[in-house]
Amino acid sequence: MTPYDTHATADPFARSLIAFETLTHTLSGDQASTWTHAELEEHLEVAGRELLRLLLQGHLDLRAAREEEQARGRGRPVVTGPEGRVRPWQETGHSRWLASVFGLVRVTRVAHRGRGVGNVHPADEALSLPAGRHSTGLRRLAVTEAVRGSFDQAHEAVQRRCGNVLGKRRLEELVVAAAVDIDGFYRTRIPIPCTREMPLVIQVDGKGVVMRPEALREATRRAAAKAVVGHRGRLAPGEKPNRKRMATVACVFDTRPAPRRPHDVIHPPGGRSGERPPRPGPRAENKWCTASLVRTPEQVIADAFDQAEARDPKHLRPWIVLVDGARHQLDLIRAEADRRGVTVHTLLDFVHVAEYVWAAAHAFHKPGTTEAAAWAAEHLTAILAGHASRTATEMTAQADGEHLSAARRDALDVCHRYLTGHLDQLRYDTALENGWPIATGAVEGACRHLIADRLDITGARWGLDGAEAVLRLRAVVSNGDLDPYWRHHAAREHERLYPAPDQPNYALTA
Repeated sequence: MTPYDTHATADPFARSLIAFETLTHTLSGDQASTWTHAELEEHLEVAGRELLRLLLQGHLDLRAAREEEQARGRGRPVVTGPEGRVRPWQETGHSRWLASVFGLVRVTRVAHRGRGVGNVHPADEALSLPAGRHSTGLRRLAVTEAVRGSFDQAHEAVQRRCGNVLGKRRLEELVVAAAVDIDGFYRTRIPIPCTREMPLVIQVDGKGVVMRPEALREATRRAAAKAVVGHRGRLAPGEKPNRKRMATVACVFDTRPAPRRPHDVIHPPGGRSGERPPRPGPRAENKWCTASLVRTPEQVIADAFDQAEARDPKHLRPWIVLVDGARHQLDLIRAEADRRGVTVHTLLDFVHVAEYVWAAAHAFHKPGTTEAAAWAAEHLTAILAGHASRTATEMTAQADGEHLSAARRDALDVCHRYLTGHLDQLRYDTALENGWPIATGAVEGACRHLIADRLDITGARWGLDGAEAVLRLRAVVSNGDLDPYWRHHAAREHERLYPAPDQPNYALTA
């Protein structure tokens, strides 16, 4: 809908009053009495948004009239610029457009001028106007929609609600700009305190995101350039060779101890008797997530340790670290723990261990048979009881005794190397006794929610800035921190645009 003319009138709210009366007249008329509730909603959505736009415009016009009246009076305010120089002259009638959630409005204000210096508009600071055309509310709406679905869907959602006030390219730029204060925000947050009996859990994982060629890391870009050019018959499901950049995801949460036994985790061979129901495992509380495509794994792990240390600054609680067994991650975690002087109990994700054991079971028995299930259950139960080394030895002894073929022996050898190479991270007996978690479900869910549900949608290829902004903002939303973060971000934006006279690196709005 085309905005009404906004030239000054005696009553700044005259046009909004006329629009309200017109709306009530329409709703009380004969034509509206035949409308369905859907038609009433549709009419009120359009006319109501225009009424709100006119109310906002009326308020802005009222403030402009009061400012001009003050400028014409004797008690003119003394206005200085951010560099401290006085602006002695005043000029009325300076206006700019503002795209709000209700539509376009015009902001008229007084410019304070001086020789050889830029204009200063005190009304801009009083209204905390943005540097560009789009209001803070419209920016938040754009961010909310863009982190939820594709940029096309976000653009359509903004258009449906606000009209044609924002282009798709500009929407992407606003999302990137909205993520600049996330690090500073979390440095100011104070986590909820917990008792020393509650374990503190850190989980780390990685997941690839399909990127545009210029956004790949250098090694991946070189590998892509060396790839054979030509048509392949068909890629494997999910295969995207040399097209992904790895994102590091970390979770920190508190949990209440939930002691268990091995048979609470693994069904005993032959099934449960039903006399003793399995005990539930520990649940995550106060979960906090972070993720990044730009920051190195060292930095993301350091961020997770920062969050953990904020929850337990004196290192009084047991710290549990769960990973999937990647050596690089384990080395980084050990280095970070040593640097901070904190003792961590590192465990491998039991689900990953189970996958290796099941692969070994299929070397002896056909997949899907009760024999394979019983073999896997027996060996997994032994591992949970703290006998991983003995289990690995028994596997190879059985393989030697049955003279397995090289092809069938390969999966078992891989499992043996995995178990013997991570014996210090397989102390599940201690973990179960103390009620600690033994699986990385929290960070796996974070990878799926933060990355797969948004960044891995069909056909998506990301630039680095846009992917990083969406990823980090989705983490803020997942943490339940969008409202306080947006208040923090708006305050930092105001400080950048309207610095105090002694604050350097200032920038003036148009």
